[in-house]
Amino acid sequence: MTQSNMIDPFGRAIDYLRVSVTDRCDFRCVYCMAEDMTFLPKRDLLSLEELDRLCTVFIEKGVRRLRLTGGEPLVRKNIMHLVRQLSRHLKSGALDELTLTSNGSQLERFATELADCGVRRINVSIDTLDADKFHAITRWGKLDKVMRGIEAAEAAGLKIKLNTVALKGFNEDEIPEMLCWAHGRGMDMTVIETMPMGEIDGDRTDQYLPLSLLRTQLEKQFTLTDIPFKTSGPARYVEVAETGGKLGFITPMTHNFCESCNRVRITCTGMLYMCLGQDDSADLRDALRASEGNDLLAETIDRAIARKPKGHDFIIDRRTNRPSVSRHMSVTGG
Repeated sequence: MTQSNMIDPFGRAIDYLRVSVTDRCDFRCVYCMAEDMTFLPKRDLLSLEELDRLCTVFIEKGVRRLRLTGGEPLVRKNIMHLVRQLSRHLKSGALDELTLTSNGSQLERFATELADCGVRRINVSIDTLDADKFHAITRWGKLDKVMRGIEAAEAAGLKIKLNTVALKGFNEDEIPEMLCWAHGRGMDMTVIETMPMGEIDGDRTDQYLPLSLLRTQLEKQFTLTDIPFKTSGPARYVEVAETGGKLGFITPMTHNFCESCNRVRITCTGMLYMCLGQDDSADLRDALRASEGNDLLAETIDRAIARKPKGHDFIIDRRTNRPSVSRHMSVTGG
């Protein structure tokens, strides 16, 4: 296996790349977006060919895991062309995993082709199994369509992990039921603390549920045992004795995961963010378009990795009523 030659100032090898292929989404989840969002003009977006070239340079520099995100990645026009192009790196052995995070709305249409391209697992974001609440929190989403997408993904042989944002007063009482539902279908589940990114139509202090509190609540009903299981992401996992499944906790607020951060993120406009919770970035689009060769692009990446910060500065409390970073989660794809 190729060792990443991207080493940050704290000795962390960067071998995981998350690429937002679009800032657009067919949902408007209340903790992620304002309802009346202004999206980027299409001319500002990298073409699918540019995204492929950019990902390929990162793979040549040692990235072993690549995740496509959005917005909703499957609403990007001709997105399967990019997935098929990138799958050549799986066949060559240069890439260990190609995966994506989706809201599930387009899976019924694309699940079979994703599996055909070598995608083996996907994350599906879903915060409630109540159809009315689902429509309320996504503003536009329909739960039955997402459920058909999950069924299509299962039929195609894709392994699914459920991602659930824990929201105070909305779904905290429903999480045990969701956990049993997911594990009953052979899906692992991860719960996530809401993050202070971008202006939304509400107050995040009203939404924020510390996962330390959620875990205490869950332990009244389940036996949770910490396990060393790791994916390429930041979740810490427990095994749930009663279901036999795994539950992950992503806790950027109560217990950040920065010390082992092995990832960087690229937006659909070619901005490289070395940290989800910091504004420092590097413009790869200019370097990409400046020449047909990749030397300048590689140098720009190296300079950016050399200033990757130790961690983020997320905070949610009553005194801090502004987002920690101004861009919405949909820009960098989580």
